[in-house]
This record gives sequence, C-alpha cells and structure tokens, in this order.
Amino acid sequence: MLVLPIPLAVALVLAFLACRFLLLKDGPSLFPALLGAAALQGTLISLVQHYGIGALQPVLPVTASLVPPLAYLAFRQAAIRAPAVPRDLPHVLAPLAAALSVPLGHGALHWLPDAALVALYAGYGAAILLQARGREDLPLARFEAGPLPRRIWQAVGASLLLSAVSDTAIAAALLSGADWVRPVVVSLTSSVALLAVGLLALLAARPEAAPGDDEDPGEDAGEDAPPERPIHPLQESEADRELMARLDTLLDDGGACLDPDLTLARLARRLHVPMKQLSAAINRTQGENVSRHVNGYRIRHACARLAAGDSVTTAMLASGFNTKSNFNREFLRVTGETPSAYRARVAPL
Repeated sequence: MLVLPIPLAVALVLAFLACRFLLLKDGPSLFPALLGAAALQGTLISLVQHYGIGALQPVLPVTASLVPPLAYLAFRQAAIRAPAVPRDLPHVLAPLAAALSVPLGHGALHWLPDAALVALYAGYGAAILLQARGREDLPLARFEAGPLPRRIWQAVGASLLLSAVSDTAIAAALLSGADWVRPVVVSLTSSVALLAVGLLALLAARPEAAPGDDEDPGEDAGEDAPPERPIHPLQESEADRELMARLDTLLDDGGACLDPDLTLARLARRLHVPMKQLSAAINRTQGENVSRHVNGYRIRHACARLAAGDSVTTAMLASGFNTKSNFNREFLRVTGETPSAYRARVAPL
C-alpha cells in the first residue's frame, strides 16, 4: 500500500485546486499562482525530507518565499483592488531577497535564510491581518457575504504568522542541538500552513470584477468620474444627505440592492464618488457600514416577498442573497425574528 508523505498529499490537493482555477477561470487570476506556489513548496519538502534529495535543500527558502507575497497580492486582488505595475512591483523583491540569503547563509550566517523567511511570513501575515481588520467593508467583497470574507482573510494572515512562529521554533530547536526535530516539524507545520493558506484563499475567492469595478473612483477614476472635491465641515451634512438620497434611489428604485455580486467598488463607481466618501457618508448619517445598509434594503425586499406568500428560499434568492446562513443572520438583525417566523406571521393563508 502506497502511503504519501503529508506534504506531498497536501501538494497534490493544492495542485488540483490550481488546475481547477485555471480550467474554469472562476476566480481572481493570482489564485492559481498562489495555490501552485504552495503545491510546489509541499512537493519540494517531501523530496528533501522524505526522499532524501538533499540537493534541493537550497531551493526550499526561495520557493517558500513565493507564498507570502502571492497571498498578500491575492488578498488585495480579491478584496481591495487589482494589482498593478509598478505599484506592486516591489513585492518581487521578496523571493529575490530569499534567493540572495541562500549563498550568504554559511558559517556564522547560517541562520540568514531562516531569518529571511520568518520576516517574510510574519510581515505579510501581519499586513493581511491589519488591512482586513481595518476595513469594515472590503471594496471588492460582496455585501451578501457579510463579514465572512474579512474573517477568512484574517485567518490567512494568521496562518502565515503561524508558519513564522513554527520556523522560529525550528531554528531554536536546531540551536539547542535537537536536529531530529527539523524533518518532523517542517513536514507537519508546513503542511498545515500551506493547506490553510490554500483552502482559506479558495473560500475567499470570488468571480473577477467587471473592468473598472475594482478601482476606487477617487484614486484611479476614468474620464466618467468627477474629481473629488474637499467638503467644508459646514457643508458636510448637506453633502452627505445629497449623496444618501442618490444612493437610496439607486438601491431602491434602481434595484441595485438585488444584485448578489454588488460590492462597495461597484456601488461607488455607479454613483461616481470615491469609496471612502460613500462609506463615510453612510457611517455618519446611518451609524452603520455600507454592507449593513445595503442588506437592510435587501431584507425589506425579502419581507415584502414573504408577505406576498413566497417561500423563504424564493424570497432569499430574489433579494440578492445566495447563502441561507447570511440571509438568516441579516434577517434576524433587521427584523428581530427569523424568516420562517416572519412568514408564518404575515403571509396570507
């Protein structure tokens, strides 16, 4: 009976997912690269640790260094904005620095490759955590998904930090003379970290935004977006009310709230305002974030459908929701009762 090493089994799963992305083209373009890099790393770990191909040992730090910047760029592409050159070109320096640390990591500097990897995984993991935490509404995350995309990306950041901690523990064990720890811990912790990053990123994937939908009109607007004008504090409430009136018309009369793929970026572009201005106006006037405001319209629409006699599932799908858990959560938040209880109370006999 053939028993695959854990890292190789993880690599095969990630490689399959990468191929699926490439064939179906159902997610952001950087996701196959991220999954492929994680699969390559798992394969190399197996070849070195389980099949004794020591000649590949110097390659491991270089391939391992591909995962953190790709995870960060995939996060940005899926949740915030599309990658662009030259803005994101500096991230190429990460694997270059890791490659440079390998020939330098001899003698007194034997710790250099491990230190470089710890810094990369910790730095990019912290960056994802901070950026996901600091945004109530991720611009490219669907409102229908609620807080789930942000939590998933925070878990991806935590997985990268976990990998940094495990690499630090390995280095400490080697310094203490426990050389036997390395193959065991590397296999287990690397497999867990790589699988977590790959599967969590897969959960966070969403269809590509339409051209132009992934840009902030206040920063990279085309000719159809007016320049942002500074608002005097005395005019702030008036400007907010005017923007809210336009937003509510778009969501209600225009039916934009019923689009299950609606995002902050798309909404801001349709209103020809910067995302930050729209988000701030809703926060100041309604005391809530954009996602809750939009979902409030959806729930009110669902209430009307339920009152007309629609089933819970029909009302959910007709109101811009794709998942029952998110629909139930938002329905309970807005109405104080479950969809089934509401339907039983108001639907015609």
